[in-house]
Formats: sequence, structure tokens, C-alpha cells
Amino acid sequence: MLVKNIHWDVIIAHGIAIFFWASAFAGIRAGLKAYSPEHLALLRLLIASIVLAIYAWVTRMRLPEVKDIPIILITGFLGFSVYHIAVNLGETTVSAGVASLIVSLAPIFTGILASVFLHERFGFSGWVGTLISFFGASLISIGTGEGFHLNMGALLVLLGTFSESVYFVIQKPYLKKYGSLAFTSYAIWAGTLFVLVFTPGIIKEIESAPMSATLSVVYLGIFPTVISYLALAYTTHRVGASKASTSLYLTPVLAFVIAWIWLGEIPTWFSIIGGIITILGVLYANKNGKWKKGDRKERVTI
Repeated sequence: MLVKNIHWDVIIAHGIAIFFWASAFAGIRAGLKAYSPEHLALLRLLIASIVLAIYAWVTRMRLPEVKDIPIILITGFLGFSVYHIAVNLGETTVSAGVASLIVSLAPIFTGILASVFLHERFGFSGWVGTLISFFGASLISIGTGEGFHLNMGALLVLLGTFSESVYFVIQKPYLKKYGSLAFTSYAIWAGTLFVLVFTPGIIKEIESAPMSATLSVVYLGIFPTVISYLALAYTTHRVGASKASTSLYLTPVLAFVIAWIWLGEIPTWFSIIGGIITILGVLYANKNGKWKKGDRKERVTI
């Protein structure tokens, strides 16, 4: 009976979001070998915008109401322009693994903001699981041998993380109104508008970049941007902003595994132990049936 009550679509969507989100940190490092942080963000968002524009044209996606355009611009700026520029700049001096650790603070920011502004109940187990997971994520960082230092790069990633958390909370009522696919598309298009200021010089950079770096940016534009954000928006709509972001603590675990495969960065046993603790924290935070049918009664539009 318990298995029948589980929303497998939510679990699958969340898994997709976390996997591609984690892969983005290694992809950014690969892209930064040939592209500036600003051009990397611009090209990534342009690719995502084009893919979504084609889909919108084919499916006759509805346009947003004029009164909602200001909030769409705000969410696009915070969730895409600020986040991607800040993380890209941060990863010029911070490793992919440490950057993923900092971004794993998003559930803390999101949980606090959602409880204040959306009146969502995070619960005792949610907060305890959050602390356990962050401890595990900290061990992962120490396990890299680099330690955790709040240099300017780390602070920039932290800025992007907070900006992303605000985006997660603001988008919630609009996901219900427009559906996760439509509203995420609006936000990505809006975020792309703001980074167009970095257009000068991008053609020259594309021409001089090796194919491997360009393919990394194309991957970033399609999978960690379009697919991951849509899957996370779907999950947020179903279970709430604070609950949906809790499992983002799994990101550092997967980020280190992907960096191991993609970039040849071998994790230490300290990192592996930290990863296990992170997973245990996520499981504890979600132990009260957050994926069971009946948690949300809203109709999903995607």
C-alpha cells in the first residue's frame, strides 16, 4: 500500500533535477577553460532560451499577463542572471566540489524564506536533516584537501546561492498559475535579457574556443538549465519550496562523482564519508512522508 501512495513522477523529476544540477559544476569548470564567466553565462542562457522558444512556438505556449511581467523580470534576474554570473565568477577561484557545497546552502535559505513568506512548515526533522546534511557536505569539502575558505570566489557563489533561493520562493504561486514549463521559460528568457550586456566579444570567443569547451556550454544550456530547472519547478509545485530544495544537499555528492568521471578528480575517503552523511541527512529530513500522495492537492500543469 505504501508504494502505491508514492508519487513516482515527483521522485523521478527530483532525481533528474539533482543529477543535472550536480553535473553543472564540472561543466562550468570545463567551459571556463575557454570562455569568460560572463560569456559562459550568456551563451548557456541563449541556448536554453532558443530551445524553449522553439518548444513554445510549436506548442503555442500562452503568453504571460502584462501585470506579471515585472515579477517575471525579477525572478529571471535573480534565478538566472545573478546566479549564473556569480557562480561562474566564483568557480574561477573555487573548485567545482567546493562550489557545489556552497550552493547546498540553498535549502537553508529557502526553508527560512518559505517559512516566513509562504508559511510553509519545514518541521523539526527538516531542520535536523538540514544540519546533518550540511555537516556531511562540509566533510566533503575538507576531503578535497582544499578546506573551506571564504575567499571572494566563495562569497560570489554564496551570493548566487541566496539569489537562487529567493527565486525558488518567489516562483511558487506563479508555477500554479502558469505551470512549471511556461513560467520557467518566462524566467529563463527574462534572465537572458539581462546578460545580453555581455554580448560584445562573444563571437570571437566562440571561434577561438576548442570544440570540447563549446560542447560543455551547449550541455549546460540544455540539461542543467532547461531540463533541471523544469524538473525542480515541477517538484516545487508538488511538494513546496522548502521540501523540494532539501534534497539539493545531494548535489555535492553527485558533483564529486561527476567531477571524478568528467575531470578526473578522485574523491578521498573523507569525501565519501561526507557523502554518506549527506544522504542520511536528506533521508531524515524527508522521513515524514514528503513524497506521499496527499501532501499536495493542487492540480499540476506542465
